[in-house]
Amino acid sequence: MIRVLLDNISPKNFYNFSTIIIPWLLFSSLAFIIYGLYLGLFHAPSDYQQGEAFRIIYVHVPSAWLSLFAYSILFFCSIVSIIWKIKVFEVLSIATAKNGALFTFLALVTGSIWGKPMWGTWWVWDARLTSELILFFIYLSIIFLHYSFDDYRKGARAANILAIIGFVNIPIIHFSVEWWNTLHQGPSIMKLSAPSIASEMLTPLIYTAIGFTLYLFLAILFSARNIILERERNTKWVSLI
Repeated sequence: MIRVLLDNISPKNFYNFSTIIIPWLLFSSLAFIIYGLYLGLFHAPSDYQQGEAFRIIYVHVPSAWLSLFAYSILFFCSIVSIIWKIKVFEVLSIATAKNGALFTFLALVTGSIWGKPMWGTWWVWDARLTSELILFFIYLSIIFLHYSFDDYRKGARAANILAIIGFVNIPIIHFSVEWWNTLHQGPSIMKLSAPSIASEMLTPLIYTAIGFTLYLFLAILFSARNIILERERNTKWVSLI
């Protein structure tokens, strides 16, 4: 059944699906992000320790979350590509890697900006920061490996194998603040007990996280659609667009 479903995900069907859903994702993501940032920047109270500097959380935390979530999508698409060799998932893999690298870079930059007033320095070789930097280099390696082959399907297979191997870094990033004594604060939202953050601060963060997540889906679909158009440019269905 799964095989039959996956076989129906052709480049043409995917292109038509993404064309329909992209405008909805754009509107939804902007609505959530704008509303979340408005609440976070103008309505959330100042933090009693960090003052106004904490407000970068509304960009940093969603970016850090998406750096891991995007890799989970990449991992899934890579497995499907390796097992069933479906073109669309090969395209989704590289599209996800590009956008995952972007959010990882954004997480590193905003983390450094946040760390300067908190720690007195832009960067420390902290377990969380170091493992996140390694994730960024893994993303770049996957992208470079993908495009290092003349045959894009061979490049996709090699990049997918690397993506599967690189997944070992994801639990390291997530649990680094619990496994080691680090400067980076421990989990305050994704924890078994109740979140240790005031609801006035948490609500805007939830909105921005949803908005950023919808934007990730939008960016992946948009990037994948462009890649498909390039690779399928000689087919009849593309010429009719």
